[in-house]
Amino acid sequence: MEPTGLWLVFDTGIKIFLGAGLTCVGVLLGFLWQSRSANRKPNASLRRLQIMEEISSDVGRVNHCFAKYSALIIESTRFGKRWPPARREELEKINSQLVTDFEKLAAVEAKLLMLGEKAMEKTLRLYGARIALFRKQVYVGREDISEQEIIELKSSIMQLREQFYGILSRRYDRLMETQ
Repeated sequence: MEPTGLWLVFDTGIKIFLGAGLTCVGVLLGFLWQSRSANRKPNASLRRLQIMEEISSDVGRVNHCFAKYSALIIESTRFGKRWPPARREELEKINSQLVTDFEKLAAVEAKLLMLGEKAMEKTLRLYGARIALFRKQVYVGREDISEQEIIELKSSIMQLREQFYGILSRRYDRLMETQ
């Protein structure tokens, strides 16, 4: 072979080798990019699940505190003026805890709006407003309200709570299916 022919073979071999090498690097980078973007989606979905769980927990705390508050209020209407001062002090503690937990409810509403969950936020806002109205209508020393009326007011609040948790549960289940 002539030196020019040998050079052409060598030149062609180098070009083939470099082309194959660049192809391998391109395929490897493509796989890495694809796996990173695939990993991001579950992380976002997982984060959304965690936020939903936090929301459920915060609303659960408010509901627990309201349940204690309403039970003490009902007890105060049963006993009237004979209601023990220690129970009144317990109600005052529960009342201040309810106010603290209610502040968290505003943060939960903001999270729901951030997630685009307008129906859930609206239901939660109504739930909170109904609790606030309950506290204005039912208080220690009010004698013109019956226990049955208090129970009916509480029942309407619990219906809103169930609606909220129904929506939350459906969204949560949908997110779990994508995992």
